[in-house]
Amino acid sequence: MWCYFRLVYMPMSYLYGKRFVALISPLILQLREELHTQPYNEINWKKVRHLCAKENLYFPHLLIQDLVWDSFTDPFLTRWPFNKLRKTALEITMKHIHYEDENSRYINIACVEKVLCMLACWVEDPYGDYFKKHLARLPDYIWIGEDGIKMQTSGSQLWDTSLGLEALLACKLTDKIGPTLLKGHDNLNKSQVRDNPSGDFRSMYRHICKGSWTFLDRDQGWQVSDCTAESLKCCLLLSVMPPEIVGGKIEPERLYDAINILLSLQVVKMVAYQPGSPQELPNGWRHVESTASAIDALVLFKKLHPGHWKQEIVNFIRKAAQYFENIQRPDGSWYGNWGICFTYATWFALRRLAAAGKTYHNCLIVCKAANFLLKLQPDDGDWGESYLSCLARKKKVTLSLCLVTPKFTPLEGNRSNLVQTAWTLMGLIHSGLAERDPTPLH
Repeated sequence: MWCYFRLVYMPMSYLYGKRFVALISPLILQLREELHTQPYNEINWKKVRHLCAKENLYFPHLLIQDLVWDSFTDPFLTRWPFNKLRKTALEITMKHIHYEDENSRYINIACVEKVLCMLACWVEDPYGDYFKKHLARLPDYIWIGEDGIKMQTSGSQLWDTSLGLEALLACKLTDKIGPTLLKGHDNLNKSQVRDNPSGDFRSMYRHICKGSWTFLDRDQGWQVSDCTAESLKCCLLLSVMPPEIVGGKIEPERLYDAINILLSLQVVKMVAYQPGSPQELPNGWRHVESTASAIDALVLFKKLHPGHWKQEIVNFIRKAAQYFENIQRPDGSWYGNWGICFTYATWFALRRLAAAGKTYHNCLIVCKAANFLLKLQPDDGDWGESYLSCLARKKKVTLSLCLVTPKFTPLEGNRSNLVQTAWTLMGLIHSGLAERDPTPLH
């Protein structure tokens, strides 16, 4: 099971298995009144347990799944001898929760997992050290806005730092922004993960992380493929600049560790957090964006360190480029998982295909992608895409899976968006279209 799912379901299953119910307070009564559309004590929970808004029902439950949940789990697992199995399962679940807490320094992978694991530790022992350590890392998520206290999903410090540095380096203003580059380089240097998870991490369903960069900071410890690739690229670019301006180079062995991470995460397509067989990884977990970032970093690494894992890197780039061709949609686009949506992924793909030497002049899939972007350009010259592109899908449910077909959706009124216009322009520039016909870019 994918890391995000696993780390939500673990504490949820623990709380459910313990039949945990908080003391009823005036605040809880107010929340019940605010959140539910009918009086709380009148809700038939058994009847509504499968109720879900159609907008959120991406993968409808199979009838056999509902029958197992309704007829087997509770009636049997609460009675002897099956309750012994539940007791053992709860102990194993808490062991995994503690392992995740310790190896993420109690930040956990994101905010939902954080609060659920913290609550599970409180239920286990409200005065224990596990719960107290959780409290110490709450400030990593909580911040005060103009309209009150908020909890962010997850920090994105390293992702922002790497992309920010790439943008600054592209400006070629080193003489004016030296101190900024120095601080950014120092941050990347200090933020690289130096060790793998503790103990027998594979038995705890963790992957190697030594040499990686995370989404937010080193403490959290969860390797992310594109964060690693973009941070590695920055370190490589800075390594050829004067050290008196940007600081000393990162040791080659640490760069090799980062390459090891990227190579280990390639399955058929690049995954974000952890590898697995193609059968274990649904399409949404293998990403055009992650694959594209890895190509860019590996091409640059191969240029600067030609003797290290040369053939493995060549094979990686070849398979990744083939993946782009295989996954490209008939209209020439790619579906984006981490941004909205087709413009985002198509920009990433074109940028990285250009790094591999594929442009409008020598590659059919680049021509198709550039033509896709050109067809979307309205009369005002800008581009815009609605978040509904991520949701507008035709569904075909079979016995074993739900097939989905994404659909591009423009902004209401065919409006434009500055960020998506920038993505599209960068994609077209990387495609080499400007050398053929610069009119759309102008």
